[in-house]
Amino acid sequence: MAEHGSDEPSSRTGSPDGEGRVSADRPLLHQRLAVRELIDTELSYLHMLRLCASDIRSRLQQLPQGDLDVLFSNIDDVIQVNSRFLHDLQETASREEEQVQLIGNLFLEFQEELERVYKVYCASYDQALLLVETYRKEPELQREVQSIIEAVVPQAGPSGLSFLLVIPLQRITKYPLLLQKILENTAPDASAYPVLQRAVSALQDVNTNINEYKRRKEVASKYTKVEQLTLRERLARLNTHTLSKKTTRLSQLLKQEAGLVPRTEDKEFDDLEERFHWVSLCVTEMKHNVAVYRDNLEAFLRFRPQEYDLDIPGGPVVQYCSLMRDLQLQAFPQFQRLEGLVWQPLCSLAKALAGPQNLIKKRLDKLLDFERVEEKLLEVGSVTYEEQEARHTFQALNSLLVAELPQLNQLAVRWLGQILCTFVGLQRDLAQQALQRAEGSLAQLPHYHLSEPAFRKLVEDTLGQTGHQLRSFQENFEKVLPPPTTQPLLPGAERQVQALLSRYGPDKLYQVTSNVSGAGTLDLTLLRGQIVALLQNKDTKGNSSRWLVDTGGHRGYVPAGKLELYRVIPSQEEVKGQEWPHKDSRHLTPEPTPAPVPSVPAVTQAVAVYPFVARSSHEVSLQAGQLVTVLEAQDKKGNPEWSLVEVNEQRGYVPSSFLARAPGPAPWGWSLPS
Repeated sequence: MAEHGSDEPSSRTGSPDGEGRVSADRPLLHQRLAVRELIDTELSYLHMLRLCASDIRSRLQQLPQGDLDVLFSNIDDVIQVNSRFLHDLQETASREEEQVQLIGNLFLEFQEELERVYKVYCASYDQALLLVETYRKEPELQREVQSIIEAVVPQAGPSGLSFLLVIPLQRITKYPLLLQKILENTAPDASAYPVLQRAVSALQDVNTNINEYKRRKEVASKYTKVEQLTLRERLARLNTHTLSKKTTRLSQLLKQEAGLVPRTEDKEFDDLEERFHWVSLCVTEMKHNVAVYRDNLEAFLRFRPQEYDLDIPGGPVVQYCSLMRDLQLQAFPQFQRLEGLVWQPLCSLAKALAGPQNLIKKRLDKLLDFERVEEKLLEVGSVTYEEQEARHTFQALNSLLVAELPQLNQLAVRWLGQILCTFVGLQRDLAQQALQRAEGSLAQLPHYHLSEPAFRKLVEDTLGQTGHQLRSFQENFEKVLPPPTTQPLLPGAERQVQALLSRYGPDKLYQVTSNVSGAGTLDLTLLRGQIVALLQNKDTKGNSSRWLVDTGGHRGYVPAGKLELYRVIPSQEEVKGQEWPHKDSRHLTPEPTPAPVPSVPAVTQAVAVYPFVARSSHEVSLQAGQLVTVLEAQDKKGNPEWSLVEVNEQRGYVPSSFLARAPGPAPWGWSLPS
């Protein structure tokens, strides 16, 4: 103030030295004020960011964590970068003569870091505003949020969250203006002038790149959505504009295939796309393999041999049952961590790759539009606004994919590798636990001290002897009751089979021999005994082990090994007449077995010859060798192919051909091999 007051008389007296000194000091004074404004506003800005990250975010616990992640985005990264920036900015004050040049160099040094953190925050800003709008539609929630913000930041006013969320956007756009103000008050011949010029240009480029990144993200978010639409919904979306675009793209593609127009080559993107598809294929294959593994594991855990009475007293069987019981209770439940540690992360990875896959497909469509616009631009020299937008859309998609596909590929490979390592670790832990728990039992087994060659010979001899006994048992058993070739139809299934017969003919009908669980998208899940019609005896890749069939309602693939030809035979009345009345009067039942099943009297004991899986609430499941009580030897319609039985205090129907008389004092002529 003293200096300012002493300058006033000189100016009034018109002293040339005084006027020159004042005019020379004024730009320097304005420059220092601009530097002070930069440092002071940076300090208050960082203070506001810390309030948002600590006080406000910690008090908004009534909001879901996903909402908080969207609202505050990567604000912690922004605070980290700006804290270091402010510290270095304040350090320049100790070197006043070089301060302006140091500030310019400081902005050039932090250019990449500022762009990296602020482009992420700005890209999620619009989504955060949408959340704020949803809160305003809930008055109670809005009042709670507003009261928290006013308690921490009173100057926010009624704007609340919107006031806080926009602060980082305002700050990054203000940096070029603050630098420009310092530059305007710096002499052109000063050493700091070119540094400040580069700093201003660098911060303007940062804002330009942030806007471009945000635009790319908006375009990508539009096309990464994977929608599961029905055919009717897809047809409803068709209009003249859509048809025109698709026709133009198809025409462009045909021209390229015919060699009439050149195809745009992009070696960099092609390499990235090939690697991405390779990673996606690996994830898909592993997901399929793990799904099959989980099914087999569940089936294995359901089988509990230690709970069955083997009627073999003492010896290794008791030790084996004890070991299996211990593994079932202790080791195997631990291995079921596979669900959370392998399966769920694998599904999340597959889901994360769905969006980029859709984006790559959209890029092909936009590439065809881009090529057509480029041709028109070369021929005519101008394009419409819509064509220019299509051109920009492709450039945005292509730039985004080229920039982010390498990171995505690396992340997906690392993610997949961690899942594989986790799976291997679970397998190793299971093997170690099984060996540790089996140590005590193995030492008591008679073959524990045998050498490996001797043990192999013991196993081969035992399996050969057991196999001979099993074949002998099977031969004796088949002499009494041959197994049925097909399973009887469900009651009421004749109409569906009749429809398949009339449509495809008898030579195309097949019966499912065992339950089929579809693992793929186009695979069918069928029950044992179900009738299907063969459409093609191989899949689209020429694999003859998967057949395309029609169930009468759905079409899909089933393993060929689980199908056998269904023979349509005439009914008894038709056999007596020795003629077929007409095509539609065929009797749709499986071909009877060569040896008729002995009739089972009502309310008597019978034994299940074969296992049977119930397919409805009217049926009951059986296990081979299980004793059942036959209540009625026919169903309610008098059909003798089904019998009403009671087993384990449950009643239901089972195929009559699956039952045989329970062995009494006088067996039927066969016995178990000794």
